[in-house]
Amino acid sequence: MSYEVRYTDTALTDLRRLMDFVEETDSALADRALDAIVRASALLELFPFTCRKASADNPFLRELVVSFGAAGYVVLFDISGNQVTIVALRHQREDDFLY
Repeated sequence: MSYEVRYTDTALTDLRRLMDFVEETDSALADRALDAIVRASALLELFPFTCRKASADNPFLRELVVSFGAAGYVVLFDISGNQVTIVALRHQREDDFLY
């Protein structure tokens, strides 16, 4: 089964915020970080259930960990039917999701 991956407006805002932060110091690094997130998110088109559960109460709310350098990013997403909705993104060193 193939899943359609889409981003909420909140997730796109998170992605811009994260890339703007990195771009302030190194635009090439920001490009590589964005590429890592996009490539890792492609996994969700085929295997979203391989990612860890974000909540014990909701088996369809999951997190994709994207390794990047010494830390990385976490992509929060929801699975519904044949659709994967990326709800929020954060850097691993941030406190938690702000959605």
